[in-house]
Amino acid sequence: KKKKKGKNSRFLDNSMFRLLGNWEAKEWKQTNPPTIAVADQFPTGEFPIGEIHEYPDNNRWRTTSAEMREKERIMNYDYEAVRKAAECHRQVRRYAQSLIRPGEKLIDICEKLEDMNRKLVQENKLEAGIAFPTGCSRNRIAAHYSPNNGDNTVIEQDDVIKFDFGTQVGGRIIDSAWTVAFEEKYDPLLQAVKDATNTGIDTAGIDVRLCDIGTAVQEVMESYEIELGGKTLPIKSIRNLNGHSIDLYRIHAGKSVPIVKGGPQTKMEEGEYYAIETFGSTGKGYVVEDLECSHYMKRFEAGQVPIRQPKARSLLGTIDQNFGTLAFCRRWLDRLGETKHLMALKNLCDVGIIEPCPPLCDIRGSYTAQFEHTLLLRPTCKEILSRGDDY
Repeated sequence: KKKKKGKNSRFLDNSMFRLLGNWEAKEWKQTNPPTIAVADQFPTGEFPIGEIHEYPDNNRWRTTSAEMREKERIMNYDYEAVRKAAECHRQVRRYAQSLIRPGEKLIDICEKLEDMNRKLVQENKLEAGIAFPTGCSRNRIAAHYSPNNGDNTVIEQDDVIKFDFGTQVGGRIIDSAWTVAFEEKYDPLLQAVKDATNTGIDTAGIDVRLCDIGTAVQEVMESYEIELGGKTLPIKSIRNLNGHSIDLYRIHAGKSVPIVKGGPQTKMEEGEYYAIETFGSTGKGYVVEDLECSHYMKRFEAGQVPIRQPKARSLLGTIDQNFGTLAFCRRWLDRLGETKHLMALKNLCDVGIIEPCPPLCDIRGSYTAQFEHTLLLRPTCKEILSRGDDY
């Protein structure tokens, strides 16, 4: 039964998208469109808890351990920060899903999404804000594409677009993504990736080897095939893309979660945060850097490097102040008044302080999909922080 869509109803009909759930008409304190900051909706500072999975087998004891509960009590400040970021992510993406339609410009969707993200999280330089640029990678582009100013690409009915954005509170990052498709023919691709991501989430846990997650993900992903243009194509895990551990102000914190077999034997550990993301492709299942760059990030280990060019020095000051070691894009530099930044930015890349992150693409004519959630390996259980009604 469809619930009425009142001014403050949480219900959102997502049936125009393939394999994306509707937002249910539950109690909530937000308006339509959103106008209330997430912190103001939860004045006690207690934010919604994510989806809880108990640990199986050898770690089942953790569920009831008094010692483990005490550890969690001590970590509660961190947990509430990341849950606030997660609730912001859900409300922002619900809003974005009401805007994403064929014929809309990607740059307009990105800017509206980012403005809403800033408003709901109450952006304050490094204290809280957007964790990285909005990815809206189309078709063969798997990741790291966001329109630069002047790019007027329009969403088409036949597109397969990965929307990937992040929110951070006190450096605690939520990284979550879904795939938009309007045509039923893409269902097997989306289903393969959704199932593969959920398999990765189910397999993850304390003491689990990263290689075992890759094996499980690939087995599920590559059990699917798709018919496009009269040809039956295998769906492949993109072997050079991974999930990753996340740390404070550090989106890729050192551990990679493979999506094919043969990965590292390293184990996941208690207290770690992970972005579990999988990518499927109808192409080679391998991506290369291509097209104009929009994403950049200060290297986490970048020490003091002498910069001779005054413009580059000034630009680095702007980056340090507004983004620190979080990723940013050229549109955001324009927005901060750094309009003629290209040469200075190139200089910072050349001396090794800033790392360019160009779009990652499979072969022409291929289609790629992605689903991603952020989870936390709490001492007593696994919490899927970014889970929502939609995916």
